[in-house]
Amino acid sequence: MRKMKDSGIDWIGEVPYNWRVVPIKSFLSKKKEILEKWTGENVLSLTMNGVVIRNLENPSGKMPTTFDGYQKIDKGSLILCLFDIDVTPRCVGIAYNDGVTSPAYSQYRIINGNLKFYYYLLLMMDNDKILLPYSRTLRSTLTDEYFGAVKVVIPPLSEQEKIAQFLDKKIALIDDIVTDTKTSIEELKAYKQSLITEIVTKGLDPTVKLVSSGIEWVGNVPEGWEVVKIKNISQLRNEKDIYETGQKFLALEKMLSYRPGYIDLLTEVEGGYQQVVKIDDVVFSKLRPYLAKVAISDFEGFGTGELLVFHNIKINRKLFMYKLISEQILQPVRSSSYGVKMPRVNPDFIMNLLISFPKSLYEQHIIADHLDQKTAQIDTLIVEKENLIREYETYKKSMIYEYVTGKKQVGANEG
Repeated sequence: MRKMKDSGIDWIGEVPYNWRVVPIKSFLSKKKEILEKWTGENVLSLTMNGVVIRNLENPSGKMPTTFDGYQKIDKGSLILCLFDIDVTPRCVGIAYNDGVTSPAYSQYRIINGNLKFYYYLLLMMDNDKILLPYSRTLRSTLTDEYFGAVKVVIPPLSEQEKIAQFLDKKIALIDDIVTDTKTSIEELKAYKQSLITEIVTKGLDPTVKLVSSGIEWVGNVPEGWEVVKIKNISQLRNEKDIYETGQKFLALEKMLSYRPGYIDLLTEVEGGYQQVVKIDDVVFSKLRPYLAKVAISDFEGFGTGELLVFHNIKINRKLFMYKLISEQILQPVRSSSYGVKMPRVNPDFIMNLLISFPKSLYEQHIIADHLDQKTAQIDTLIVEKENLIREYETYKKSMIYEYVTGKKQVGANEG
C-alpha cells in the first residue's frame, strides 16, 4: 500500500507521498494572440464533445457576422471557458487542430508534464464545479490570477503518463458502450414510432382489406374506417382566464417527447391570462411539433399558449392522442410548420387535416389499450438504457477523480 500524506486541499484529502501540491500556474501558461483578420482558418468551438471544428456551411448555434478579431489557437493547447462556469456544461477541452476561436475563451500551453493528464485533472474539476467558489463576479468568471493560484496535486511525469494512458483506454471503452446504448435507444424510439403509425392507420387485424383513402399522405385504410377532418371530431378550447399562483399549470418543458404524458405541473408562473385546460382535454404542442409532445389532461388548470387544447372529442381520447403523434399527422405537420428556429404549426392547418379511425368505439378502445401496453414495454426498455448511460457517466467521473487525485493507482499491467 502506498504511503499517503495530507494534501491540505479539502476536496482532495490524502494523496500519495511523492505527489506535489502546486498552483495551476506552475504547469500552465496562458497564451492569447488576436488575429486582426480571419483568413480562412478552422473556427473552433468548445463543446460537450471537446474542441470541435465548426461547420460553417451548415452552422448550428450562434454565428458571428465575422471572425475578424478571433484569437489564434495552437494544436495541443488546453481551451478553457472561465466565465459563466456555473452554467456552462463543459469548461475544458484539448485543441487537436490549429485554428481560431472566440477571444472570450482562454488558451493555455503546457509548461511541463503530460497534456492528457492535465486535461483529465481539469475535467474532473469541471465535472464537480470545483472552480466555482473561486469565481469573483456575478457572471461566475474566474480571473487568470485566481485560476493560476488554485492549488492541485500532480504526480511525477512517469505516473502522469500512466494515468493518462489508462484513462484513455477505460474512457474509450465506456464511450463505446454509451454510444452503442444511445444507438439502441434511438432504434427503440424509431420502432415505437413506426408501431404507433402502423397500428393507428391499419388497425390490429392483419387480414383486413385495405382500401384507398383518396389522400396521398393518408394512404390505404382498413375497409369501413372513417376518414374525416380533425375539426369534425373535435374542437379547440380557445379559452383563457386569469392565472393565480397555486393553480396547476402545464409548461412545454415538462411534457415528454414521443411519449404521451408530462413529468409534473407547475404552480408558480407569470400571472395574467393563460390558456385554460380541463380534465380529459388532449393537449398537443404547436411549437416545434416535430417533438411530438402530447398528453391527456388529468387536472383542471392552465397551460402555455403554445398548446393546442382539444375537447369535445368524438372518438376514443387515447386513440386520438396516438393519432396526433403518428406519422399520418406529423408528416404533413412538419412540412407545413413555419419559423426557422422555433417552428410552429397553424391551428387551422391541424384542424383541417384528415384523420382515419374505425367506426366501432370498441375497436378504438382495443387499439388504444394495445398501444398503451406495447409502448409501455418499449418505454421501460428505453428508461433502463437511459439509466445505464447515467450509471456509466457517473462511473467515468468517479474513475477520473480517483486516479487524478491518487486515490487509486494504475496497476503494473494496466498503463
